[in-house]
Amino acid sequence: MLPNALSAIGRTPLISLSRVTLKLGLPAGSLVAKLENLNPGGSKKDRVAKQIVEDALADGSLKPGQGVVELTSGNTGTGLSIVCAGLGHKFTAVMSEGNTPERALMMKRLGARVVLVKQHPDSVIGQVSGVDLDLVEEECARIVREEGLFRADQFLLSGSWRCHYLNTGPELWRDSDGTIDGFVDFVGSGGTFVGCSAYLKEQSGGKVKSFLVEPATSTVMNPAGRTDKGGHQIQGGGYSKGFDDLPVFKDCEQRCGIDREELIDGYLSVTDEQAIENARLLASEEGIFGGFSAGANLGAAVEVLRRGDCKRVAFVVCDTGLKYMSTDLW
Repeated sequence: MLPNALSAIGRTPLISLSRVTLKLGLPAGSLVAKLENLNPGGSKKDRVAKQIVEDALADGSLKPGQGVVELTSGNTGTGLSIVCAGLGHKFTAVMSEGNTPERALMMKRLGARVVLVKQHPDSVIGQVSGVDLDLVEEECARIVREEGLFRADQFLLSGSWRCHYLNTGPELWRDSDGTIDGFVDFVGSGGTFVGCSAYLKEQSGGKVKSFLVEPATSTVMNPAGRTDKGGHQIQGGGYSKGFDDLPVFKDCEQRCGIDREELIDGYLSVTDEQAIENARLLASEEGIFGGFSAGANLGAAVEVLRRGDCKRVAFVVCDTGLKYMSTDLW
């Protein structure tokens, strides 16, 4: 028996997608999915929340009883709601109104204060853009400045990627018996991609190939095909942020000696329609109820296999589909 909900974060199962591979005509065992949707808060961001808060308590940047604040699309905020409640800190989530209302309600019921920020007038309702995220950042910075809260910055603090380097990556490698030769990830803050890729490459001697996934309308990281048309439905990433806006890549290089060129073996993009189709495929064929980004990851993994780049590709089911019941995903 575990002592509390925080102890239940991590150690999620790795599943071979036998029915999906059969339906798509792919080799058996070629697709494996890590079910991060089974974390207590329903997403991989529980790991980030726990690592950031524990690191901050250890180095003294977060004082006992001090309040915590962070901008969120909902998942990091949910994780921080759980972690902060368990450790005796009040949490404030700052979120765009473009994110699904289920997330805001969940955080409120977990004891968080939720501050909703209106979308930019030019933004599409329900599609959070980089401009929308800038407005959320401004509000979050104001709260830090005026209320003296600790900023659990998932885009800046090393816990964002170290939780995956120390835990998610090792779990992937161990539970696959070291047979993974490909990894794909839809990038938000970049922490999952950086942490897992760095660990998998270290363990495999560089043999694991890692592919960075972006929305088709916002391929701002891909140097060979940059587009920035803005809105898309894949919440949690694709905010038109380039590498200069994602310091986790530089932080990993400084701490682990692995630079960006070594981490990234290729760039892939997915459309909203592909993300939706593949999320529904995961649900109907495997009983895995994930969100938009899980569908994006599956679509990218299938492309890697069909191109012949790898033989066994892993990805994470980033969060639960229950957080998207108000969207047209379902």
